[in-house]
Amino acid sequence: MIRIATTQLWVHDQDEALAFYTQKLGMEVRADVTLPEMGDFRWLTVGPAGQPDIAIVLMAIPGPPVLDAETAEQVRSLMAKGAVGTVFLTTDDVHEAHQELSSRGVDFVEEPEERPYGIDSSFRDPSGNNIRLTQVRDLAAL
Repeated sequence: MIRIATTQLWVHDQDEALAFYTQKLGMEVRADVTLPEMGDFRWLTVGPAGQPDIAIVLMAIPGPPVLDAETAEQVRSLMAKGAVGTVFLTTDDVHEAHQELSSRGVDFVEEPEERPYGIDSSFRDPSGNNIRLTQVRDLAAL
């Protein structure tokens, strides 16, 4: 059986991203390891409380040899537009979660809105990554 365990988001500043995902979203640190033998590469992952088998890598945009300068700049440009990646979060009460996250300083770009599949909203992290917060209906019951 194949399962999703880890996904990655590019971030401009790993410390800023770590603060956002843990302090504002309430996620937990899964790993924070710096590897001196790899030029101080930092492997930083967070995940939702209660889901220890899921992690999001908060990956700094690398330079050469991984990405040349032009490609790294293209990634930064796409991030600014919210077009690089999206994380979909779900909750049983999107209105309550929206209120709680807003009180922690999360700025929503889309307020909760009824959709055919449930209630959907959106915010961005400090690097511009798009985060969807949804309350999904049981489509099988419709």
